[in-house]
Amino acid sequence: MRVLLVDDHTLFRSGLETLLERHEIEVIGTAGNGREGFMMARELLPDVVLLDMRMPEMSGLEVLSGLRTVGLKMFIVMLTTSNEEKDLVECLRNGASGYLLKDMEPSELVNALREIVAGKTVVAPELTPVLARVIQGDSVEDAPPIESTPFDELTPRELEILCLLAEGQSNKVIARNLGISDGTVKLHVKAILRKLDVHSRVEAAVMAVERNFCNKD
Repeated sequence: MRVLLVDDHTLFRSGLETLLERHEIEVIGTAGNGREGFMMARELLPDVVLLDMRMPEMSGLEVLSGLRTVGLKMFIVMLTTSNEEKDLVECLRNGASGYLLKDMEPSELVNALREIVAGKTVVAPELTPVLARVIQGDSVEDAPPIESTPFDELTPRELEILCLLAEGQSNKVIARNLGISDGTVKLHVKAILRKLDVHSRVEAAVMAVERNFCNKD
């Protein structure tokens, strides 16, 4: 399997390249923005393009649409933090072979890529109800509007960590409970603060408790 990685976060891109190669998946190129990824995909013709959604120059959706428009048939897989229904639906409608979330376990990502190359369309488990509606022909636009909250931006892993913060757990305790490193927890906490537009973990925890977000009595 020959893979092209397109993601504007250098550290994530580097770590993902190491992970894939450890599982004997060949990474034939990496790109740090959408336009560069689009050009490299046309030149290198990889088996799989692993594509972020939010990027400079061209978005992941624009790259996906552009590659399909010029007739390229390689597997194009979105790997993103976005769990928004609109993003999922637009990507599938434009020919994405898979839609995966960045907080999935490494082994799950590798297995998903192999299933996609085998001909399956793979969507993150959290988003399979949306996929079912798409397959049945229901439009997301026709669904009744859902009131948005700041928590909608959080990934499933970030939601889990937010609730642990609300319980007063430290980074070290959270890392031990979830089987991840302290550094990974810190990155998730940083993302949580940014998405909730708060400045401290205490503010985030209070926000979750005030809104009874974690359903704790």
